[in-house]
Amino acid sequence: MMEVLQAGGWGLLAGLALVLGAAIGYFARVPREAVALVMAFGSGVLISAMSFELIAEAHEQGGLLPTTLGALGGATAYTLANVVLARRGARHRKRSGAAAVARQPAEDEQPGSGAAIALGAALDGIPESVVIGASLLAGGGVSAATVAAVFISNVPEGLSSAAGMREARRSPAYVFGLWGGIALLSGVAALVGYAVLGDASGTVLAAITAVAAGAILAMVADTMIPEAFSDAQLWTGLVTVVGFLCAFAMSHA
Repeated sequence: MMEVLQAGGWGLLAGLALVLGAAIGYFARVPREAVALVMAFGSGVLISAMSFELIAEAHEQGGLLPTTLGALGGATAYTLANVVLARRGARHRKRSGAAAVARQPAEDEQPGSGAAIALGAALDGIPESVVIGASLLAGGGVSAATVAAVFISNVPEGLSSAAGMREARRSPAYVFGLWGGIALLSGVAALVGYAVLGDASGTVLAAITAVAAGAILAMVADTMIPEAFSDAQLWTGLVTVVGFLCAFAMSHA
């Protein structure tokens, strides 16, 4: 029982980074270039964690085929869901800019976009939380590198998205109700990930881990890197590599 609660607590901690980022993005006028650079750093952190903590672990547990099929399945499922939500107004849910071509729509501009953005935020966060809970199954405690990677990447995600919500004239109640709910959902997803996968075989666990990794990598490519590149084009690659190497060093310390 304690392990289940511990999994939920770690997931909640990582999810609260979204609330922290949202508070900064909504109330502070952070330059878009700074948001983009932090987003690039977070992208590199997640790419590294998914590569060395999840894909590598899945391959070790289940072999190449379950890992490959799982990652492709996760990326496909995420992409299809993202396409549906994008058509309903959630395409730019992580965009902080005010440019009409790349900003979140207001509710009066596209009715239902608020709900789509909320679902999109949940879609982005659930796979991360599931793998935090699943990381406890290997014994020896939670993967600190995975939790740190998710926490670090969640701050710029919440920051950029909340800044865009402010530009789209969404109320503080909507913004913090959304991110607070996603933080709680992150804790529940981590808890469920631990509880449900506790009796899974190594192959099944490897496949599910790969599914989550594939979904997260697709999310980074679809939502985080475009936001980073939009305002920090010349520096995006370098800062992403710095984030990648920081997470790599953390996981191999």
